[in-house]
Amino acid sequence: MINGLRTVKYPVSDLDKAKSWYTEVFGTAPYFDQPFYVGFAIAGFELGLVPDGEPGTAGCCAYWGVDNIEAEVERIAGLGASVHAAIQDVGEGIKVAELADPFGNLLGLIYNPLFKVADVR
Repeated sequence: MINGLRTVKYPVSDLDKAKSWYTEVFGTAPYFDQPFYVGFAIAGFELGLVPDGEPGTAGCCAYWGVDNIEAEVERIAGLGASVHAAIQDVGEGIKVAELADPFGNLLGLIYNPLFKVADVR
């Protein structure tokens, strides 16, 4: 049985710069910090940085939950991200946006008033 999302990992070309940038974006230092992997604990999930692979906007995009998507898009863009896909209302009050981090990966944001954190296991 699949127990749900646990970790999202992003390849980066400069691990130290990415570690600093994501520390500022998420407001927390990594809990695991090695030359081969940096892990951040984000509200019960993990964001991992790996110094290999090819950053890019093709493929999967994880969406991180926010309470105010407009404010978070503005804040993260101010930290050096660029808007890849502007905020869209996709129905039922749910809004999504995609930002390109300074390393070439997509960082998705979602405001979802229907999401029930109690359902996370």
